[in-house]
Order: sequence, then C-alpha cells, then structure tokens
Amino acid sequence: MPRSSPVPAPGRILSLLLAAAGGAALFLSFPDADVWGLVFVAVALLYVALQRRGLWWNALVGLVFGLAFFPAHLWWSNIAAGVVAWIALSVASALFLALLGVAWSLARGLRALSRAGWWDAVAFPVLFVGVEAFRSAWPWGGFPWGRLAFTQVDSPVGRLAPLGGTVGVSFVVAVVGTLLGIVVLRAVRLRVLGVVVGTAVAFVLVVAPLSVGLDVLPQDGELKVGMVQGNVSKPGASAFDNAGEVLRNHLAGTYDLLDKVQPGDLDMVIWPENGSDYDPQQYKDVGDAITSAAKAVGAPILVGAQEYPKTGGRYNVSLLWDPDKGVIDRYVKQHPVPFGEYIPLRSFVSHFSASVDEVQTDMLPGHGPAIMELPSTRLGRDVPFSTVICFEVAYDSIVEQSVKLGSEVLLVQTNNASFGYTAESTQQLEMTRFRAMETGRAAVQASTVGVSAVVSPSGIVLQRTGLFEPAQLVADLPLRTSITPAVRAGEWPARAVGTVAVLLVIGGMIGSLRRALARRRLPGER
Repeated sequence: MPRSSPVPAPGRILSLLLAAAGGAALFLSFPDADVWGLVFVAVALLYVALQRRGLWWNALVGLVFGLAFFPAHLWWSNIAAGVVAWIALSVASALFLALLGVAWSLARGLRALSRAGWWDAVAFPVLFVGVEAFRSAWPWGGFPWGRLAFTQVDSPVGRLAPLGGTVGVSFVVAVVGTLLGIVVLRAVRLRVLGVVVGTAVAFVLVVAPLSVGLDVLPQDGELKVGMVQGNVSKPGASAFDNAGEVLRNHLAGTYDLLDKVQPGDLDMVIWPENGSDYDPQQYKDVGDAITSAAKAVGAPILVGAQEYPKTGGRYNVSLLWDPDKGVIDRYVKQHPVPFGEYIPLRSFVSHFSASVDEVQTDMLPGHGPAIMELPSTRLGRDVPFSTVICFEVAYDSIVEQSVKLGSEVLLVQTNNASFGYTAESTQQLEMTRFRAMETGRAAVQASTVGVSAVVSPSGIVLQRTGLFEPAQLVADLPLRTSITPAVRAGEWPARAVGTVAVLLVIGGMIGSLRRALARRRLPGER
C-alpha cells in the first residue's frame, strides 16, 4: 500500500476532548441507552485522539477515554459495593486503555504505521482487541465487562458471533471504527477518494453480515421449562437482610407456575442464583420445602444456593433437585468475582477500605465444567445443559467449554438484587443474548429480581420480565447439538490476536531503534 503524507495531529486539548467524547459514546452504545452504532464512533474518536506522538501523552489519552466510559458503565458496582470499590474497578479497567495508548505509540515505530495510512485499519484493531482480551483474562481471571462485541447483539455485525465469537466481532467493530477515523483524517486533508473508499468499506463491513444465516431450529427436540423470579422487598445492598424471604418467594413462585401449566408438563423449573438463601442440603426443612414444590409441579428444580464446607470458605452452587431423590447433579461456580465474592490481598486492601469486611467469608472456586444432565422422561434421554452462574456469562471459555462437552441449551442463573435499578442486569442480558448467538443455543437468564428472559438461538428476546417484580415464565427451548465455528476455535482467536499485537509492538520498538541509530550515524548530526 502506498504511504500517505503525514496528517496534522489534533492539539492536546482537542485530543483529550475527543477521547472523553469517545468514552461517552462507548457508554451510550451499551444498555440502557443501547445505541449500538455509537460504538463505531467511539473507536473512531479514540483513534483520531491518539494521532499525537508521545508515549506518556497517548497513555493519558487512553486513560481519559477509559475514565469517560468505565465509571458510568460500572455504576452498578457503586450501588452494590460502595464508592471505593466502584472507583477502584473503574480506574483499574481504564488503565488498560492507557496501555492501549502506549502500545499504539510503540507500534507506530513501524514505518507502515507512521503516517495514519490504511494499514492502521488492521493494526489499531489488533491492538485494541488484544488489550481487550488481556483485560478479560488478567488479573485474577480478568474482567470482560464492556467488550465491544457485547454492543452488537442488535447490529448486523452481531450475526458474526457464531463465526468469530467475541474476539471476531470486537475486531470487526474496531476495524469499522478505525476506518471512520481514517475517513475523518482524509476529510481534513480534502482527500475525497480516501473518504469515499473508507466509508464504502466500513459500510460493507457493517452490512455484509446480514448474509450470515442463523440456524435456530430444534435438532434434538425441545425442553419445556419454567422460570421463577421471586423478587425481594429491599432493592440494593440490603436485598438479603430478611432471612428466608428469597427462599419463600421462589417457593411461592414455583407453585404459581401451576396457573400456567399442569403438574408434569415441565421438564425442569429454573431458580436463579441464590434462589434459596439457605443450603437445602444442610437444613432439612428447607430441603423438604423444595422437594414438596418439585413434587407439586412434577419436575426437578435447578436451585441456586451457597454451601459452607467445614474446612472454611463457601461455594456458590447450582443444585439439580429431583422430586424423589434430592440432589442428582451439582455445579460449583468456577469464577468467583474478586472484591465482590472474595477479597484478594485482604490484609493490604483493608487499609484502604473497611467495605472489604462486608465479604466475611471468601467464596471458593469450583473446578468442574458448567454442565449438568437432566433426566427427561418425556424426551426419553438425559439432556446436557449449561449452568452458568452470574458474571461467568462474560467469560468465553466457561460457556464454550460447556457446549463442547455436549450442552444443548444455556441456563444463566444470576442474582441482580444488590445492584438496584441500574443497568447491570440489562448489560448481563446482552451478554446472554450474545452467548446464544455465539453458540447457537437457546438461553434462559433467570434472575432473583430481573431482568429475566428467554432468548432464542438467534439472540432474540422472546420473553422478558421487569425489575423488582415477582414473575414466572414458561418456554419451549429448542435443543441443539451442532457446534459453531466460534465454539470450535475456543481461545485460539484471542491467542492469535494477542500474539500479533505483541509482534506489532516489538516491531515498532525495533523500527524506532533502527531509525534512532541511523540518525546517530549521519555525519554532522548529534
């Protein structure tokens, strides 16, 4: 590709304003504003804002972009865990955008990336998605909230989910955004041809995925399920203050299902995470109450609860409770939330915030895959299903592993009670919808307080509840056994993008060093 002439970089104040505007646009592309097209604008603004030279300056620009996005996007963490936790999580996440600024500055040491040319439309997205994947994996297992891909469930680009997963969709989003940034720079220099070409390519990339077909037909029958959203009386951090209330509400909601179905019609009843605030395995009266409810509807109940082993700590568990046998299968949450469900570096962190003492018993990680098997008399076989707990829906590997092991439907149990009337639950629903599209599986998001929903394999919300209301849903879920390319690929796309990103940075550093050494060898120059 021919190299273009240098472009005038925006002034420092303008760079910071562009970065802040980009972060705000990214925030508005997520629920509850949900203007998915603004994500392209966000990437474009960040790309233009990073045109100035200077390692530390571009780190600052990236940080400003992150600080304009994450505190607003993660406002729910303030409701659930307090100001200190909210600020710490937001700043830590924003620092990865500062890292992007540094990586881009270093990569521009490559001659092909030194003049805001068309190669940037590949290189900048690689770095963006590489940093995004890094943030999703580190530290303490990472925090994938706010990935570009999760804005695209209602966009044509979202139809690429079964082909490319989160990495592929995020990459296409970043390419389109970078192309728009290049178009802006071409327009400033009155390069009409460049404006036309860049706009046309960006348009094609957004529209072309409409040609991707999403197969949603049942492949091995349908599973008839009931979902119970029990609700609580105190939204926010005090949601579980009334002992036993959550359990009673979900028991009542299970009996209310009989207003919609006859006993024995359902294959399974789904309760959310923490649907029982007592361990039914430890308290006989609780277990007996769940058994009675299961017998009344004539179906096993998937119960969310907590276990407290004698060795200390606690487990966040999903229990498949049979009307006659009690627990017949069990899953333990693999990825507890750091600083929410357990406190890393507790003795150190306690010096900065007393709120860490609110997590008195650290949650322990489980080690088995997020999959169970439901014996179905009606279907005459055992039905494998994913049982993903709360934030785990944001992690690629947990969902993909369960589908590779045979899961035919996705069940996401979550407890959103502590987040009040914020966008946390709707943000999580977008992730559930994305996972349905990515895996080609129907999904149910079951929440204690909402938003609960039934999602088709194409990501369409078929039924949905409101926030902080008791509700029950009944649905026939198509069972599917095929494996999408995205699931087959697993973690390889993230590894590939990460590797290329590192090579770009190293190549840029080598290029800058070579030019610096060459200048030193020129006669008469010092």
